[in-house]
Amino acid sequence: MGSLRNWMIVTLLIISSVALAPKAGPEVERGFNMANLDRTVNACVDFNQFANGGWLVHNQIPAAYPSWGSFNELQEKNRDVLHQILEDTAKSAPVSLGSNEQKVGDFYASCMDESTIESAGFQPIQPEFERISAIQDVSGLQREIERLQGFGVRAPFMVDSTQDFKNSSQVIGEIDQRGLGMPDRDYYTKDDAKSKTTRDEYVKHVGKMFELMGDEPAPAAAEAKTIMDIETTLAQASMTRVQRRDPDAVYHKMSEAQLKTLAPTMNWSGYFETMGLAGKGDINVATPDFFKKLDGMLTSIPLGDWKTYLRWHVMNAAAPYLSSKFVDEDFNFKGKVLTGTTENLVRWKRCVRYTDRALGEALGQVYVQKTFTPEAKARAVGMVRNLEAALQSDLSTLSWMGEATRKQAIAKLDAFMNKIGYPDKWRDYSALNIVRGVFVRDIWRANAFEFNRDIHKIGKPVDRTEWGMTPPTVNAYYNPQMNEIVFPAGILQPPFYDPNADDAYNYGGMGAVIGHEMTHGFDDEGSKFDAQGNRSDWWAPDDRKNFEGRAACIVHQFDGFKFEELHENGELVAGESIADLGGLTVAYAAFQKSLEGKPRAKDAEGFTPEQRFFLGWAQVWKENQRSEFARLIINTNEHPLPKFRVNGPLSNMPAFAQAYSCKAGDPMVRPPSDRCVIW
Repeated sequence: MGSLRNWMIVTLLIISSVALAPKAGPEVERGFNMANLDRTVNACVDFNQFANGGWLVHNQIPAAYPSWGSFNELQEKNRDVLHQILEDTAKSAPVSLGSNEQKVGDFYASCMDESTIESAGFQPIQPEFERISAIQDVSGLQREIERLQGFGVRAPFMVDSTQDFKNSSQVIGEIDQRGLGMPDRDYYTKDDAKSKTTRDEYVKHVGKMFELMGDEPAPAAAEAKTIMDIETTLAQASMTRVQRRDPDAVYHKMSEAQLKTLAPTMNWSGYFETMGLAGKGDINVATPDFFKKLDGMLTSIPLGDWKTYLRWHVMNAAAPYLSSKFVDEDFNFKGKVLTGTTENLVRWKRCVRYTDRALGEALGQVYVQKTFTPEAKARAVGMVRNLEAALQSDLSTLSWMGEATRKQAIAKLDAFMNKIGYPDKWRDYSALNIVRGVFVRDIWRANAFEFNRDIHKIGKPVDRTEWGMTPPTVNAYYNPQMNEIVFPAGILQPPFYDPNADDAYNYGGMGAVIGHEMTHGFDDEGSKFDAQGNRSDWWAPDDRKNFEGRAACIVHQFDGFKFEELHENGELVAGESIADLGGLTVAYAAFQKSLEGKPRAKDAEGFTPEQRFFLGWAQVWKENQRSEFARLIINTNEHPLPKFRVNGPLSNMPAFAQAYSCKAGDPMVRPPSDRCVIW
């Protein structure tokens, strides 16, 4: 997403690639619904099951969804609002050409026009196949790669802008590994039975797609094998997700001359000129070894095979927006095989999602007018300030942090930029041309607009008003290079924050979410960036050593969590798990602070305020997941599975054990020797 590299935006959760249920969801719960409990389970044995077991039994996953939980319920509510906005806009009287209303309405209408989409088949992308067929040499191959990258086909690598790690006020260019058709390099390299089966299914899927494009079965099968061979080689040259969590491992500024030495086959002068990088200074080559390997592949792999590869990646990028036979086969692999989802979403839900992606801030302006009042924003700002005060208090008294580091940490916290609800400056879509007609063409226009918008930032000062999520998004993030925490309007609603619920639930829910994002600024990645967002070793060596030892405790704990035969990857989920524990610790301290000077709050439905705080946390993560989707998350995502996000941090908190009268030896109580303590 432009300058905000995937590993850099540390979000609260993973949003499924198959969004929204096939029917309207239930009303979003307010406060805490006691029917969600499973009272047959002791809270000190499995708190997730105790707090959410009743809900898990009565909320099975809809057929068009890989998982279903609190986030999905709120996503569905928000999507209904967006749906009505888009229906009204698409059917309204003609508006001025070039206005946001025209673009949003026509984009959505094109997506909903099934008859035009079906009639067009794959003819709208046929000119790209003709260009690929006409390639005669490596120079021609490069020119087509450049063209495809310009409208969103990131193969066999990607280019975008990023903040300079060592000078966070400036935007530089970047090239990075990409070019795979499956979600991660490990899908090509792991030798377990499930991975082998998935690879077999992928080859069948690619072959089927070539057949749908008109190829006979035998050539299509051969082409699919070619794709697997090329992508496997690219995967083997790619860095793992764990390796990429180290910012130093993906920062290698190079001049054009240095890049020519690294990968001499590519005409980098021509590439820089075409892509808008010429004269913009050094760029970051995130993964040099990948480009060394790719450079050799450009001549060692036959040109005909490269043509097959590009043809596939054009189709893979376009398939969701074409006629039903392509949509269905695309879903067969990406939905059924990868996530276990049994049916695709109805069209309007997909069209709402695509419009939010392409024109999210144009659509978001209307959304916040309808859903996010100034009073709601003021309440959210107040809670953020309370949590910041609690974190500052914690940093001021940490026994393991020295004074020099403490001073820098507090300065970083004081410098946090808080973005609440929606941008102060909305995105300008005037350069985006949307024409009601064949939908995939509007998709590519939108992709080209976003690519050009991003590339044009290179060589300019960073725009610190920019957002990385749209206002209706049910998520939040911390960006260490901006040193900012961002909470879209979409998440600042029940069940995460409910002005009609008591403080215990709100601090355990939204309070812990806010604390989660704040402590990302001091986790194993965020702690490597200073108050201005520059990569900096601002920790005293002994303090860094103390922190890394405490972080290793988290890694060890999460390595022990198991789903079926798979273990969580502690190194991959360390940052999110540190933030979960830190967020809960800070939110609980803020909650306790909020009680000072007030009469003792009453018990509610048999639960003390402290117990309700932890119920508020648990309900955030109530979620059923399909087995295939859970495996996808474990293999590729930096967030642990939801049940581990509930039980993992709570098992380290004496406050939880005290609230529920848990005893030493209970599964939810770790012995002091195994307890992780950071904040």
